Formats: sequence, C-alpha cells, structure tokens
Amino acid sequence: MKLQNDLLLRAAKGEHVERVPVWMMRQAGRILPEYRAVRAQAGSFIKLATTPELAAEVTIQPVDILKTDAAIIFSDILVVPEAMGLPYEMVEAKGPIFPKTIQTKQDIDALKVSDPETDLGYVLAALDIVKKELNGRVPLIGFAGAPFTIFCYMIEGKGSKTFSAAKKMLYSEPELAHLLLQKITDSTISYLKAQVRHGADLVQVFDSWAGVLSPEQYRKFSLPYIAQICDAINDVPVTVFAKGAFFARKDMAKLNCDVVGLDWNMDIRESREMLPNKTLQGNLDPCVLYASFKEIEKETKQMLEAFGTQRYIANLGHGVYPDTDPEKVKCFFETVKAYSA
Repeated sequence: MKLQNDLLLRAAKGEHVERVPVWMMRQAGRILPEYRAVRAQAGSFIKLATTPELAAEVTIQPVDILKTDAAIIFSDILVVPEAMGLPYEMVEAKGPIFPKTIQTKQDIDALKVSDPETDLGYVLAALDIVKKELNGRVPLIGFAGAPFTIFCYMIEGKGSKTFSAAKKMLYSEPELAHLLLQKITDSTISYLKAQVRHGADLVQVFDSWAGVLSPEQYRKFSLPYIAQICDAINDVPVTVFAKGAFFARKDMAKLNCDVVGLDWNMDIRESREMLPNKTLQGNLDPCVLYASFKEIEKETKQMLEAFGTQRYIANLGHGVYPDTDPEKVKCFFETVKAYSA
C-alpha cells in the first residue's frame, strides 16, 4: 500500500523531506480524554492492550486528533516476558508488577523463546486492524523493549530507580545474565519480525533503563543484544532509543540502525558529530509542554534550528506525561509542521 504521508520513512532513510516529520512517544495514551473513555470501557490497561479492536482504536486516535505523522501501535514492552512465560500485572498508581521473578538458571530454563503468532497474536491482530483502518494515511510504528530493559523487570519484578537487583546479577552471575539476555533477544527478534509482517513500517527499540549502567557495562550487557536486533531487522527502518545512554552515542554510530533517538540531556550538535550517518529523533523535554503556548513555540523552534530539517524526526526526549494539556501537544505539532529553515 502506497503511503499518502511517507515523511517519517523518508527521513529515517536519510532521504530529502519537504518538512520535518513529527510524532510523540506515548501519544496513544493518557493525555487524550478519548483514550481515557476507551480505557474505562476496557476496564483495565491489560484488557485494553490485549483487545485488538480497542488497542487499534487508541492507536489511531492521535492521528485523527493530533494530526501526527505516524501511528505507534498501542501495547506494552512487557508483553514479551509474559509471552516467554513470566506474566505481569499492571497495578494502578504503582505500575507493572511481576508476581514471580527470575533468580536461577532453572528459572531461565523454564522460559521459552516466544512464538509471536500464538503468544502475541493479539498485538499482531491490532496491527492488522490499524493498517487497514489507516488506509495508507501515515506509517505505522511497531516497537519492543531492548533486552536489557526487559531483563531489569524480569529480575527486579517491578520498576526501580536503581535496578540494583538486576545489576547485581550482571556482577555476581554474568553468565546467567547473558543466558537470559540472549533468550529475551531471540524472542524480541521474532516478535519485531512478526510486527513487520503484519504491517509495521518502522520499528523502535526502547532501552528505557540504559542510564542505570556504566559505559563498560552497557557495552557488555546491552549494546551487543541491540546490535543483534538491528542486524536481524532489515525490511524496515530501525530506531534505537536508549534513555540516559549519552556515553554510548559513538558506539551507536556503529549499529545497523537508521535512527537514533535522543533524550533531552543529549546535546544536539554534539550528537550530530558523534552520529554523522544516522537520522536523529527527539528531543524536547516533555516538561516544556507545561509552559505557555508562546514558550512551547520558542523552545520547539530552537530545537528545530539545532537539528536542521533533514535526517531528523521531531519528538520529545521521552514519553509525553499524562497530565499534559492536549492543546499544548497540538501547539508542539503545529509548530514543527509550520517550521521551515
């Protein structure tokens, strides 16, 4: 199917674009009252994420309401460990909780490499619906968590500021850590390949907890597994977003990916020098969207001037926060679309 708006894909591939494409991490979510209505109808986050028709509906909402240049499938990075045999619960105001965690080699041996068509069929069904409903209006983004980030949750059992239990295994039982990371990587590759088969035009790998590792540990326990994913996905562009991994930008230049996402702590000009052959994505501080409309316009234009209009995808430096005014989000999108250098 020929896309009516292929700005995102052309920018990802380094091709010339007439204007900067723009989308937003977590755009399909809590900022929109329309999302909250569907979420209430579903009764729980997990029910929403596992009901293809409802997941598809909230995926498309930002395209209709915010006029984004891409849709990103509504799902969760933790569907992968669940598909491997480690289920989780989403607890209100607390986040994800794993009743059982991985502690021993026996625990790892009990996990399977997931089969996405059977274990994650509900995500693939949602992709099918979205692809049909979008009818070529904008590209569809698929995603997965980076192996180290998934590893953190499987060991820790919940969110953490330090992920010290997960990091403990890296130092005390590195062979065990590599065993689990490889199993997660194998599951992730098959999952992302399935997303591409079901219509994803680009995939993004989220290494949300990259910043808890030292540079040396990141090179040992995260980058090699991300590299495997990048090498395996060659039908569509791949974006790698590693929050807090400012120290790994030169290493990321060697990855077989097309786009590198930046958080707001990463200097734009410095990143251009370190990643000369990559399209960059980002990196407005989500808190800028709490400012006045005038200030949002000013900050967004400053960001655009620093990045330039080519080999660039406008976004935030992290997911949009749930209490952000949708009108402020629209201001961000409109400013990017109106900008021309």
